[in-house]
Amino acid sequence: MNMTPREIVKYLDDYIIGQHDAKKTIALALRSRYRRMSLTNELQEEITPKNILMIGSTGVGKTEIARRLAKMMNLPFVKVEASKYTEVGFVGRDVESMVRDLVFESINLVTKEYEEKIEDQITNEVNRVIIEKLVPPLPQGATEHAKESFITTFNKMEAKLLNGELDDKKIEIEVSKKASVEIIDSNLPLDMSAVQESLNKMLGGLNKDKIKKEVTIKDAKTILRSEVSDRLLDKESLKIEALKRAQNGGIIFIDEIDKIASSSDGRKSDPSKEGVQRDLLPIVEGSTVNTKFGQVKTDHVLFIAAGAFHVSKPSDLLPELQGRFPLRVELQPLDEEALYKILTSTKNSLLRQYQALLGVEGVELEFNDESIKALAKFCLNANEKAEDIGARRLHTVLEKVLEDISFDADMHKGEKIIVTKELVEEKLGSIVESEDMTRYIL
Repeated sequence: MNMTPREIVKYLDDYIIGQHDAKKTIALALRSRYRRMSLTNELQEEITPKNILMIGSTGVGKTEIARRLAKMMNLPFVKVEASKYTEVGFVGRDVESMVRDLVFESINLVTKEYEEKIEDQITNEVNRVIIEKLVPPLPQGATEHAKESFITTFNKMEAKLLNGELDDKKIEIEVSKKASVEIIDSNLPLDMSAVQESLNKMLGGLNKDKIKKEVTIKDAKTILRSEVSDRLLDKESLKIEALKRAQNGGIIFIDEIDKIASSSDGRKSDPSKEGVQRDLLPIVEGSTVNTKFGQVKTDHVLFIAAGAFHVSKPSDLLPELQGRFPLRVELQPLDEEALYKILTSTKNSLLRQYQALLGVEGVELEFNDESIKALAKFCLNANEKAEDIGARRLHTVLEKVLEDISFDADMHKGEKIIVTKELVEEKLGSIVESEDMTRYIL
């Protein structure tokens, strides 16, 4: 997490074109969190995160900026849609479930880290169990000759197992019979979650039998790995670390926040929308949420809200909620140059993805510069004539151009296909010219 704002922006430049203001704002917000963790506990409690409101059309990079950052920093991150929530007392998801989702993500993240730390230990234990099935241990009082023969066979089997030569061989393994009631729903009320936990403990205590399964050694490695991992991991310290990570490093990205804003066109405001906003207030400001893993304080969770605000304006949100998002940044619409750079300059760009996919079929795909410029131009025209969906339009445009090449890929095995400006114009020209066809096809 020790990256300077400049380094963070440089990293984001590999994946997102333009939007320098948004990158700068988020980079500063993340760096401030690092600075806060270096202070005394007393000061840490006083410094709260500066939540961010991103305003911009769909497809300009709002979600991608936050997602890439969370991945780079290895932080718990959840993306939720404000329009999916309902006011407390109505059927649907309550806003507290976003915090429970964050804790689940944190648990998964920390579990993965802990497993990586004891990777060798887990692998050795799994291999030991499998080899004991292949070469059963000698009985007590075996002769020296039998012991030497056993060691030789054991070493041979171990070498074959590590080389993957025995992956298709079937063996019989014993696995714990899991009698549990598992309801994966972060929206469960706390009392229902407690009932679920109690049932699991009761059933776990009653049924400790093992069941036998005949599987290939390749599958046995996966099945046993899960069992060994559960046995070796310190669940209590894992839970404590996950809760700490969620509280101090968690990021909740609230998309479509404009959908819960009451429009300013003079019509009667929607009470359910205002209800969701009121429920969001204590969560964003800082409150304690009960989860199945323990209590989580949201005081230092970073909230990033985003919306297009075509119909409504940020000022249509409740004044109290506006105050909870002090940093505002507007993302610019994508022009032709930005679309061209998205196709050519980003890491793992769409063009590279299509080249790799067709490379599997033995087809070498190449785009000349004129064709890429034409793709960007047609994409911009389609966005202007129909709804502006930003860079997402590139997927539709490219798929239309490469449709026939992809369909007949098996007939072009070993060939090199160059996508030219003429091919792009042939496939897209008539569609983009007609506004109706653009709306329905692109």
